Formats: sequence, structure tokens, C-alpha cells
Amino acid sequence: MKKLLLPIIMVFLTISACQEEKKEQKADSSSALDKISLPAKADFQAEMDGKKVELYHLRSAGIRAAITNYGGRLVSLWVEDSTAKPVDIVLGFNTLTEYSDGSNEKYHGATIGRYANRIAKGKFSLNGEDYTLAVNNDPNHLHGGDKGFESVVWDAVQENDSTLKLSYLSKDGEEGYPGNLEVVQYYKMSGNQMEISFEAKTDKATPVNLCNHAFFNLNGEGSGTVHKHWITIAADNFTPVDESLIPTGEIKAVDESVFDFREPARIHDRIEALDEQLLTGNGYDHNFVLAMEPKASPEFMARVKGDRSGIIMEMHSTEPGVQFYGGNFMNGSNIGKTGNAYHYRTAFCLEPQHFPDSPNKDNFPSSILQPEDIYQTKTLYSFSKAK
Repeated sequence: MKKLLLPIIMVFLTISACQEEKKEQKADSSSALDKISLPAKADFQAEMDGKKVELYHLRSAGIRAAITNYGGRLVSLWVEDSTAKPVDIVLGFNTLTEYSDGSNEKYHGATIGRYANRIAKGKFSLNGEDYTLAVNNDPNHLHGGDKGFESVVWDAVQENDSTLKLSYLSKDGEEGYPGNLEVVQYYKMSGNQMEISFEAKTDKATPVNLCNHAFFNLNGEGSGTVHKHWITIAADNFTPVDESLIPTGEIKAVDESVFDFREPARIHDRIEALDEQLLTGNGYDHNFVLAMEPKASPEFMARVKGDRSGIIMEMHSTEPGVQFYGGNFMNGSNIGKTGNAYHYRTAFCLEPQHFPDSPNKDNFPSSILQPEDIYQTKTLYSFSKAK
């Protein structure tokens, strides 16, 4: 009997040892993200415009994030690189004051609205009425005006460890826009994916174009230029711009041009080309056309790979366009979370949205929200590692 029990006991001990080893390996694999240093909540606690500003920490199995309700902005986003080292891939600051007072780039990680991108000369007509907006990017209106959604305090509810709900009422006449616009935004984390979604309704017809304006560097915040990042954009066309970066109205094929990113290409291999459009924008600051109307569910939009980190970010969105901005106006005056200056082209932005100046372009997908309709958009950011 003892001879029979001994092999059984040995098998049991071997299985138990293997299970313990797997538990330890699992604990070790998650411990790196658990030990990261997110910006301190206390450094974002204040009262502005009669509302409380806070910082919220979100987590899922594969990513960690810090988000503030000041501007609905993404402050930090940590993912693992190809060596399982956690990397913060979003540029930003460690304190609320640096966002509200100290930055010459006020859109870092922010929610943009009521209208993302540019509206020519700050003017549009709707239902027989002429509207005048702030000219805050001479000679045009940019990203919602002097005090767009990036500079307001959103009402916030953290529903659980992985979900943050933000809401804001943009009142009739705010920054020159018509209608009371009620906006709800969600940040949701799941596995290695971050979802940003918006829903809005209005009591008067109004232009609406909402997006997030994160500045990404997949090698890590403060790690240098993004020139050697590999980028893919699933767009057959783009919208050329005039000297003030307003679309001309043309929808132009990317074929045999520096705007063809349908196959992976390094940013640096194209951005210095003697192309008239790149010279006009000081590099890429253009809308890429994925469709002529919003999609019912998110579809593949873009993929970017960090050349040193091996981090791959893949984007799916319901939006018909995406603005690719190559950090052309970064000037080194902002000092980021790790004490490094944000120099020229040390980040890129991919902003899922409707086309710039759509209120003045009849051939562009309409960005006018009617009172009987609901504005909805969703973008998924998925992260993986190069093998």
C-alpha cells in the first residue's frame, strides 16, 4: 500500500509545485505595471469654475491610466514594451497647474470640442443664420475656441476600477456655438485596450466634432523624436489644405504620394520630402479620409509601432476621418513628467474625427447635429508587442 501511495504523493507534489510556479509567474508578470508611479491625485485636486478637479486612476489587466476631469484629459497611459517593461506613452505633466497655467500647448491629452480642428475664419452659416466664433489660430477658429472643452471642468463618476464617465453641458452661445449641447464621455479599460466614446444631444442644430488629443510617443514620454516610428493609415484619400491649413474642399487620392500610408512606413522617410502640402503644414497636419460617413461600429483606422519599444498601437473608430499631426509646432518650452523637454516632433497625434471645416464644405460628411438625433462616436486603442 505504501509503495502505491508514494508515486501518487509524488505526482500530487509535482502538480502543486507547477501550480505554485505558474501563480508566481503570473504575479511577476503583473507586478511591473502594479509598481508604476502614476501622477499623484493630490497634485490635481483643486476648485475651478465652482467645480472640483480630481485625478482618476484606471486599470485593466494590461494597461494603467490617469485621467483628470479638467479638460477630460488623458494624463498618463502605461503599457508594456517588448521586454515587459512598463512605458508611459502619453506626453503630459505631473500637476494640474502645469496644464492650466504653465503649458504653451494646452491640448495635451485633452477632450476637444465643441468642434475639433479648424473652421475657416471662425465663421459658418446654419439654417439661415450666420455664426461668428473666436479666431484663436489666426486666421481661423481651432478646437472649439478660446475656452474649448479642453479648459472646462467635467462632472466625473468613476464607475469602477476600469471605467470613468465624464459629462458636460455646453450652453447655448458658448464660444459662439448655437444650442445647449449635453455631452457624455466614457474612458473604459479592458485587457490591453482603451475605449474612448462620446454621446451628445442638442436642443438646436449645431456643429459637433469631438475627439481626444493625446500626444503619443510609443518609445516612451520624453524619449526623443517619433521619426522612426512605423505608421499605417487605412486611407485611400486625404484632404489637401491651403496656406492657413484649411481644407481646399478637394478629396485627393494618396496614390504615389507622401500621404500613402496604406503600407507601413517610417514617419521620417516621408516627412522631409519636398512636397507642397508638407511644406505648407511644416510636416503632417492633415485629415485622412477613411469614409464619407460615420461607421456603425469601429473599423480599422491606423497602426503605429515604436521602433525601440516594440509597442504597437492599433486604432479602430466609427469616425470617417483621422487627423495625423506630426508634432510640427512643438518647441521644447514644455517640460514633461520625467523632466524632459518636449522638442520638435517628439510626439504624434492621431485624432479620429469629422473633416476640418465641414460646416463650410457641402461635399464633406455633415457634422451638424440636429435636435432629433444623437451624436455617437467610439474609438478603440489596442496595444500589443512586436515579436
